[in-house]
Amino acid sequence: MPVPRRLPAGNQLGHDVTGFLPDLADVPGITGFRAQDDAVWQRAVHYLHVRSNDVHTAYAYGLAAALCDLHPEADRDIVLPAIILHDTGWSTVPEDQVLEAIQPGAGRIDLVLRHEKKGAAIAAEILGDLGHDRAKIDRIVAIIDGHDSRSVTLGLEDSLVKDADKLWRLTPHGVETVMDWFGLTRPQARLLISSRVHDHLFTDAARTIARALAAVATIDSVPQRIALG
Repeated sequence: MPVPRRLPAGNQLGHDVTGFLPDLADVPGITGFRAQDDAVWQRAVHYLHVRSNDVHTAYAYGLAAALCDLHPEADRDIVLPAIILHDTGWSTVPEDQVLEAIQPGAGRIDLVLRHEKKGAAIAAEILGDLGHDRAKIDRIVAIIDGHDSRSVTLGLEDSLVKDADKLWRLTPHGVETVMDWFGLTRPQARLLISSRVHDHLFTDAARTIARALAAVATIDSVPQRIALG
């Protein structure tokens, strides 16, 4: 039986190179959930099983962590719990109405506001139960209560949460999700997403990341790439 190609000795090169990999700590941009954030995630994920919000939130967490790396002055203890909890309030909206809230050309601002208010309450309860600092809970709750509807930012941490949330749309998972939500082709989804992301970001770091993600999404749709299979 052939050796699976992604085992150390079953690759195109023909021998094991894993002993030459660098230490994880020496490589920038590789992130995972911090232990304290995993505790929040374990409590929050129950509320996120609506329209792929769980996967969306996991990707947004990674993007938020990257933005924090680029803004070391930001308080991760606010940004990262906030991004985990920001969409928990959609669990209180009937699932068949969620897409009505964000559909192109229309929308239900009442549902958007509802998910923000309910998400803020869920966040306060979870973070309180986990013993988080009261002042930081208040800031996280304020960020969540308005993360979609508020066009201005409360400060750097709010900006990073808003930016990470929007950047997800340009990831491969975000594009595929929007295609499924609205029955769009890949170029149509990319056009809709771009109209809702690039001009609505708060930080230069996020704008740079958005350009890179948009370039990947664009090349996924060009005939030259498609012809390669």
